[in-house]
Amino acid sequence: MPANAPGRAALAPTFSQSEFRAALGMFATGVTIVTARTHDGKLVGLTANSFNSVSLAPPLVLWSLSHSARSMATFRSVSHYAVNILGAGQQELAKRFAARSGDRFDQVDYVASASGAPLLSGAVATFECFNRSRYEEGDHVIFVGEVERCNHAHGESPLLYHGGKFYAEHPL
Repeated sequence: MPANAPGRAALAPTFSQSEFRAALGMFATGVTIVTARTHDGKLVGLTANSFNSVSLAPPLVLWSLSHSARSMATFRSVSHYAVNILGAGQQELAKRFAARSGDRFDQVDYVASASGAPLLSGAVATFECFNRSRYEEGDHVIFVGEVERCNHAHGESPLLYHGGKFYAEHPL
């Protein structure tokens, strides 16, 4: 029977959610802040490390967001958002946008993208995305963005996340 045949299902996990989370933490990722501007002008942003490239032609990227996130309704409804890849010196910014309270944009330098989404100063790369599609999987929604514009800083080091800690990239 082919792997994708109807009626075939995965076996129940043999591990706990905390064991799964710890295993996932062994994969080092970059750190991003995904930003948008609502239809009424409110700025929204959150720290995410669930970012990946999908396709070069057309240029597509993805990221995911928990169903329970306060910003879920915003990201479902906006036509555009920006993915800001943080630089090695932006750990405090990552923590600020991961916090559950406070004005995340207070005293944060940014410029508005063509769609109005904030592009954060100091980011090592930015991707201005059309909110192309969404896929509901498990307890998250996977957002696929079609990149309309991108930019990057030459020679800058990214902020990395591994095992629950931030790291600055150093050449070997």
